Amino acid sequence: MLGSVSADIQDKRARFNQLQDSLATRQSTTHFTHAGVSVIAFMLISGAAGKLFYDSLRTPVLAWGATLLALGLLVYGFRSYRQGRKVLVDELQRYEALLALRRELHLDNPAALLPR
Repeated sequence: MLGSVSADIQDKRARFNQLQDSLATRQSTTHFTHAGVSVIAFMLISGAAGKLFYDSLRTPVLAWGATLLALGLLVYGFRSYRQGRKVLVDELQRYEALLALRRELHLDNPAALLPR
């Protein structure tokens, strides 16, 4: 009986360490950063393309290229944002599991960690 309780605690501790290691690097922040930077670049390039269209008597080829680049950046930003949201949901689920294991292992109770 005592051996199974100890084995159960060791399994929970191993799961806790695994979750802690997997949550050490957050992938969602990378996706959200990519989305933010690409949307800012989209705004800058689309503004420049709009100015090229406005100032030109003939339709400039460079303005069409800038427009295509801006739209590509907007699509990339949207995809990165959606990927970031998906990864964030997974990270939050793993974080809730980590908190549940902390409660089960009594890691937040300093009295439980003292030698007896």
